[in-house]
Amino acid sequence: MADTATGAESIVVYSDYVCPFCYLGRESLAQYQETREGDLRIEWHPFDLRSGKRRPDGSIDHSVDDGKDDEYFEQARRNVRRLADRYGVEMDLDIATDVDSLPAQVVSYYLREHHDYATWLAFDEAVFDALWQEGRDIGDEALLVDLAAGAGVDGKAVRAALDDEDLREEVRERFAQAREQGVTGVPTFAYDGYAARGAVPPEQLERLVEGTG
Repeated sequence: MADTATGAESIVVYSDYVCPFCYLGRESLAQYQETREGDLRIEWHPFDLRSGKRRPDGSIDHSVDDGKDDEYFEQARRNVRRLADRYGVEMDLDIATDVDSLPAQVVSYYLREHHDYATWLAFDEAVFDALWQEGRDIGDEALLVDLAAGAGVDGKAVRAALDDEDLREEVRERFAQAREQGVTGVPTFAYDGYAARGAVPPEQLERLVEGTG
């Protein structure tokens, strides 16, 4: 689909920074983007993998049983390693069960709404790399300020965004909208009424966007 503001093609991506498959899916998307003649922008939509564990104040209750046991996480780790090898990605972490991505998603949403695409994308990629390449806590305000500064955003604006309850509520509404639209897992890629879920290979993204194959 075309971005009405710029005319550039765009693909919708629902994701959560703490999802390793979202990181791997973005690498797959980057590999597909490199094969295209035209630009393909990312229309990012936030998704909360921790929604079932959140307290009313937004913090995470890790004691809540979400049905994911040691066997589940070991299988997930194996799948992460397999896809990392397939896409040629080195990762510091396989799983990030103790990290809360909500602060990063709030800042990312603020940048998406109030800054240009390049600024948002630089921050977005920096958050993914900080977690999965460096094993850093993307729920930490100081880190988010530093990452945003690297994208050219003033730290005061980032802190103000993190303290803005209206903005947080808007992000929570976006989480709810994603589920209302049938998104139950991430990453989910959507284009022109069709969707692909998971860290699918570049050729599948090509078929989604271009209808080839």
